[in-house]
Amino acid sequence: MPGPLVVNDSVVIPDAELVWRFSRSSGPGGQGVNTTDSRVELTFDVAASTALPPALKERALGRLGAGTITIAASEYRSQLRNREAAAHRLAQQLREAMAPPPKRRRPTKPSRGAVERRIATKKQRSDLKRLRRDP
Repeated sequence: MPGPLVVNDSVVIPDAELVWRFSRSSGPGGQGVNTTDSRVELTFDVAASTALPPALKERALGRLGAGTITIAASEYRSQLRNREAAAHRLAQQLREAMAPPPKRRRPTKPSRGAVERRIATKKQRSDLKRLRRDP
């Protein structure tokens, strides 16, 4: 599992910039839970990273609000699977933070035909309800 973390086609984080910590996981798992360090904490310092281009780093820092990201994974009983889960979540969080902003909505107005259809439907409904009333 050691090695660079591939975030997308243009961003690869070297293993030296990732800080891994392991501890005992809580929850079910029998006797093994008391002896194995299966819980994983993955920390990445976005502000100090050299792997991110300046524009992407600035965008990520603006969206994340903090200079470091810490991901904890303890859902699996195996340390290896928890490492994979933490790396996957970190990559996903970085992809979302570095994504370009969505395109602005261009305001439009309904077509004349759509307005006429809507009003005709309202009139039909109104007539139907009017006919139900007692004279």
